[in-house]
Amino acid sequence: MKIGVMTGGGDCPGLNAVIRAVVRKADAFDSRVVGLRNGWKGLLDLSPVDLDTKMVSGILHVGGTILGTSRTNPFKDPAGPEKALKNFRLLGLDALIAIGGEDTLGAAARLFAKGLPVVGVPKTIDNDLSGTDFTFGFDTAVSTATDAIDRIHTTAESHNRVMVVEVMGRHAGWIATYAGIAGGADVILVPEIPIDLDEVCDMILRRHSRGKSFSIVVVAEGAQFAEKAGSEGDLIVQESQTDEFGHVRLGGISQVLSKAIEKRTKFETRFVVLGHIQRGGTPTAHDRVLATRFGVFATEMAHRGEFGQMAALQGNRIVAVPLADATSKLKTVDTEIYDIAKEFFG
Repeated sequence: MKIGVMTGGGDCPGLNAVIRAVVRKADAFDSRVVGLRNGWKGLLDLSPVDLDTKMVSGILHVGGTILGTSRTNPFKDPAGPEKALKNFRLLGLDALIAIGGEDTLGAAARLFAKGLPVVGVPKTIDNDLSGTDFTFGFDTAVSTATDAIDRIHTTAESHNRVMVVEVMGRHAGWIATYAGIAGGADVILVPEIPIDLDEVCDMILRRHSRGKSFSIVVVAEGAQFAEKAGSEGDLIVQESQTDEFGHVRLGGISQVLSKAIEKRTKFETRFVVLGHIQRGGTPTAHDRVLATRFGVFATEMAHRGEFGQMAALQGNRIVAVPLADATSKLKTVDTEIYDIAKEFFG
């Protein structure tokens, strides 16, 4: 069997671990693996690279992706899907393993409906893909954000400041919730719940009235103020230009929020945007293991002909779920987990 593998969307710790696992497992099946560079772009504008066990040796712990990535949408051009299918056949591939998040795997599901034999692997630091309990990359992002919050605690306490920490999370506040709990944040704000500025400021004021001299507020980049909630057009953005999947570039909610908090509470308030450091660097041990399990299982799925499916973690088992189901809706923060976080607000 000849298997193609690609990584699409934002880079993510653990991508190389999946690629390595695919190549190693394929080798055990005596199959060949062809890497497609830069996501779906590599299937539209052919740039294949043969992968063998020697080429993937030593990449388990390396962040990023040796295949490169992009936010190319094969459906942006009406001729794109047919071109992708034609190039798939031109390469002599029998299967494609697509590693990506909502957009990459959403395109994979649509291409499967057109005849592409594809298997998905869930990748996103946002942990917002349905069908799987966790995606690889999430644990690393949370660990990075938690470490940053720990460091911000000391400077906040030293200067008696309110610190607003902005983490990634367009539509789902998994990183904010988990890192906020782990880092002992005093307020956690997520896209699922519109920001009530009066409530946020009251919690900070009550905390300071009890003798605390500082506060930590963690906010997801996609969080919105209550009076502006409702559509992506109301998000705080860096620029209004969209990518090929229609997403604007987020960033700036922490700056707006910190000014509002300082104005209302009169406490000196600063903001920190963690940005892309959350998705870069060495994956945690948890993400290396999960990515490896996904890669092995996806390769087995390809050999069994289980196309149109995605490898998913449910409990402690890796199972196959339909790509269409996994990408039909986003997995938002579990209210029970957020309620636990609220117990420590203020």
